[in-house]
Amino acid sequence: MLEVAGESRHVPSHFQRTTLFLSAMRHHAAWLRDQGWRVAYVRLDDRKNTQEFGSEIVRACERLAPERLTAVRPGEHRVLAILKETADGSGIKLTVKEDPHFLCDPGTFNAWAEGRKELVMEHFYREQRRSLGLLVDNKGNPEGGQWNFDKDNRKSFRASPRPPKRPAFTVDAITREVMDTVRRTLPDLPGSLDNFNWPVTREQALKALDHFIKSCLPRFGDYQDAMWLGQRTLYHALLSPVMNLKLLNPREIVDRAVRAYEDGSAPLNAVEGFVRQIIGWREFIRGVYWLEGPDYAGRNGLKHKGRLPGFYWDAETDMACMADAISGVLETAYAHHISRLMVTGNFALIAGIDPKAVSDWYLGMYADGVDWVTLPNTLGMALHADGGVVGTKPYAASGKYIQRMSNACEHCRYDVTKRTGEDACPFNVFYWDFLIRHEKRFSSNRRMRMMLKNLERMSEQETTEITVSAGRLRRDMGIDPA
Repeated sequence: MLEVAGESRHVPSHFQRTTLFLSAMRHHAAWLRDQGWRVAYVRLDDRKNTQEFGSEIVRACERLAPERLTAVRPGEHRVLAILKETADGSGIKLTVKEDPHFLCDPGTFNAWAEGRKELVMEHFYREQRRSLGLLVDNKGNPEGGQWNFDKDNRKSFRASPRPPKRPAFTVDAITREVMDTVRRTLPDLPGSLDNFNWPVTREQALKALDHFIKSCLPRFGDYQDAMWLGQRTLYHALLSPVMNLKLLNPREIVDRAVRAYEDGSAPLNAVEGFVRQIIGWREFIRGVYWLEGPDYAGRNGLKHKGRLPGFYWDAETDMACMADAISGVLETAYAHHISRLMVTGNFALIAGIDPKAVSDWYLGMYADGVDWVTLPNTLGMALHADGGVVGTKPYAASGKYIQRMSNACEHCRYDVTKRTGEDACPFNVFYWDFLIRHEKRFSSNRRMRMMLKNLERMSEQETTEITVSAGRLRRDMGIDPA
């Protein structure tokens, strides 16, 4: 097991993300030793550590002289390439096993995708439900008479919500030692360690699962798309980091959720929505990642080249929604899916920011950041830079969406009713500028017709004012190219 600085620096990795990964590794190594395994472990501050994954494998091969290398399929094309290059360079055979912590392997996904004009997650999800026997009857029909209860899951809060308090996870001696090492050896990492509260063991992960099922799942469905200033977690599960670290298996998670529905402790709209995120979206995104291959990361279908503005690193912006979303990430290495998609992601899309810069930020700044999940979600879904592989239309929205789903606009210096002028909401300015810039590209997209019809109703003077305002904002925010 290898702790190498290169894995926290190939993209800037949040202090909490780095600490979570390394603490979970050290706890797992201790458990393996207790089970009688011999573990070769290289720590971040070991004197001979070369701090790069590939060279550390070479050093291990020189020391251990193995007959072969065996690896579970990693979460990145980059890491798989390093494994292959290292094995070839050392003259050792490499065997890559499929990961049993997923419910659909890449070969099965590729067979499902073959011959389809569009990869529609909903179609994949229904096949997953049937094949796994989840929320279906013995004829394969959906529980409750419909496959998807998404329309029931779009409520917003009318007053300050009072979600259950998140459980506290003990920072033990192993985690404290990791924190000290990370602060000392990687002092330039972004984010804060002050609020670290992540499960790092199997026992803690089960505690997190139990808390979600009993305390949050009943209201998760209704408010899964809602936001509120200062509320970081609401009724969300926060289980993606421990799933990605293999502390929980996705099947055991969805089985617990389905049992909650069956025993009457959680409603169907909540359970179906949660199950869809895990067996549908999570598995679909991973399938797309391996299907599309290493070149996927370089796609820029909208030719956006703007720079990532500095407030993504310090949250210093007058936009209340962006300041709140980013400060939450800096403090906790977490934001729920709507904050990621419709605030930080939506802004990057409509402002015209380079998709690689945004994807790298998402990979490094979230506790659940692994390339297979952050890249298709960011480059594909949030930024529509993959040409429509993940989403058939861009998830572009004006400030009205944020006003409808949160209380941010009530506390913002910008006016969400305006789309031009000094106090116009930047989301409005950039949204309409985005449609103006890409009108021709999306003219044949049936899902964009209503938005483009609204654009057609604008006068030439107003579209010019929007274009000028957008250019000024890009200069002021350090984004520039459009």
